[in-house]
Amino acid sequence: MMTDRLPETAAAGDRAAPEAGRTTDRAQYGLCAFLAVVGVLVVVDAARLRHIANSNDPIGPKPIPIVLGVLLLLIAVLYAVDVARGGSGEAEAGEDVDITSPVDWRTVLLLVAAFVLNLALIEPLGWVISGSVLFWGCAFALGSRHHVRNLVIAVALSLTTFYAFAIGLGVNLPAGVLQGIL
Repeated sequence: MMTDRLPETAAAGDRAAPEAGRTTDRAQYGLCAFLAVVGVLVVVDAARLRHIANSNDPIGPKPIPIVLGVLLLLIAVLYAVDVARGGSGEAEAGEDVDITSPVDWRTVLLLVAAFVLNLALIEPLGWVISGSVLFWGCAFALGSRHHVRNLVIAVALSLTTFYAFAIGLGVNLPAGVLQGIL
């Protein structure tokens, strides 16, 4: 049970100022600072990029990271203003989570194993096979027991991402043993 609830008379959207006796969560300001630092680093790093333009990309690689860095800075400022006005999220209201239950280490370890296996298999076998193992392994770790259906979905996802990267972005993922077939 939560013991630090707001009085029932307070409106749900009323966040003008923190109530008497209620302290501001300083960790939220830390998150604002982190977002601002990352935004500055992204803008500075993007500003150092050389302007490389060709017929396929007349703009070059600079604008997108600069826009993202500026958006990070804007979010940091808006979030800091919200925190200063007393805004805060409800504790554990986002998910139906029992914080007293122990960590499910089996699931965590299975997910880690799926990622490590993907890391080990991506070069020799290629993205399509290692991605299929990754997607199937994650579904298994998270509790799905429809093995054949999960395998079909995993292969479809890895093929889709393979071709999306190759055709849509011009980035070639490793084909591995399927080189020449894909």
